[in-house]
Amino acid sequence: MTSYSGHVSPGSAPAVRTLPALTITKKSVGGKYDNNAYLLRCTATGAQLLIDAANDAADLLALIGDGGLATVVTTHRHGDHWGALSEVVDATRAESVAHRDDAAELPVVSRTVVDGDTITVGEVSLEVIHLVGHTPGSIALLYQDPSGTAHLWTGDSLFPGGVGNTFGDKTAFDSLITDVTTKLFDRLPDDTWFYPGHGDDSTLGAERPSLPEWRERGW
Repeated sequence: MTSYSGHVSPGSAPAVRTLPALTITKKSVGGKYDNNAYLLRCTATGAQLLIDAANDAADLLALIGDGGLATVVTTHRHGDHWGALSEVVDATRAESVAHRDDAAELPVVSRTVVDGDTITVGEVSLEVIHLVGHTPGSIALLYQDPSGTAHLWTGDSLFPGGVGNTFGDKTAFDSLITDVTTKLFDRLPDDTWFYPGHGDDSTLGAERPSLPEWRERGW
C-alpha cells in the first residue's frame, strides 16, 4: 500500500491510495464547503466509480480521463454533494445511484438502493449501509478488502470528531448516532479506514473512545 494521508485541499493534487484490487483517488472539489470526491478504479477491469460528483465538473472529468465512468454514487441529497452530477452523467453516461429516500431530491438518478444492497465497480463489491439522520436517505459504502482492512465512505454521516449535522433535531441525532454506533462501530474493527464527505480521513479505532461523549453532547 502506498503512503496516503487522506489530506487534500482546494487546488491540491489528489491523494491516491493503491490497494491490491482497487485504487482510491481523493480529490477536493472546492466550492463553499470544500467537498471531497472519490474515484474508485478496479485494478482487474479498469472500471471506475465516482462517489459524490460534488462540484468542479471539469476537474472531475479530467480525473476520470479516458477510462470512462460506470457509476456515480451520491451519498445524500444535499446540494453540495451533487452540484456536478448532471454534467458528469451527461458527459460519461454513467449510472447515477442514490438511496431511494433521497433520490427525489437529486437531478438525475437511474438506480435506487437500500440498506444491504451491493454496488459493483468491476470485480469489487461495495455494500450500501443506510444511516438515517443527516438526511433520510444518507448512505455509506463499505469495501471489505480481502487482503487487508475495511474501507468506508461515510458521506456526511461520520467525520473525525463526530457524526454529521442534524440541525438541532434531537430525533434525527438520536437516529444517526444509533445507526453509526450499531451499523459501523459495533460491526467493524478499529483499523477500518473511513473517508468522509469533507476534510481528513480517520479510523474507527481513533474515534471509538469518543462515542459516549458525542451521544452526551447531542451533536
